[in-house]
Amino acid sequence: MKAFGCKQSNSDHTLFEKHKKWKVTTLIVYVDDMVLTRDDPCETKLLHDYLAVKFEMKDLGQLKYFLEIEIARSARGISLSQRKYVLDLLTETGMLACKPVETTIEMNHRLGNFPNHARIDKGSYQRLVRRLIYLSHTRPDIAYVISVVSQFMHAPGEKHMNAVYKILRYLKGTPGKGLLFSKDGVFNVKGYTDAD
Repeated sequence: MKAFGCKQSNSDHTLFEKHKKWKVTTLIVYVDDMVLTRDDPCETKLLHDYLAVKFEMKDLGQLKYFLEIEIARSARGISLSQRKYVLDLLTETGMLACKPVETTIEMNHRLGNFPNHARIDKGSYQRLVRRLIYLSHTRPDIAYVISVVSQFMHAPGEKHMNAVYKILRYLKGTPGKGLLFSKDGVFNVKGYTDAD
């Protein structure tokens, strides 16, 4: 990629970028898959031809699914979700038939480290929370509650697991929720925080 004129990212060594007269071509590699995005079709064709000489490749067309993330395009923009990931998670945990809830955590929750609380299987808790952490990449609505339950991965108790099950019940009601990158021609990043 460097021989083609791409610069390797310092933060992610599988990410390569090439800037040329206000145009950007970006390529990311994961094991034997590559995702290529650009705003210059000519540069994409050149890169594709260059890589085809070096590697045996198959162009799969528009990106639809990558690393458990579903990508959908519409007139409104590009949508990223992990619907299948959520449904698989609910199935694996036996929560697919659970009753959904509208919130991820109790208001004014009292989760903490309690010396006498009923212990649970730490490995199961950690695996489940790690899966939820990965889900939060496309689900910022669960980011706060994931940060809360992940604080207790060293010594989880029954109350902590119940909080995780509540997250799963919330996900049951919102499996296809995700991110929409709107096609309105204006690029604005909005961030919200609790200043407390």
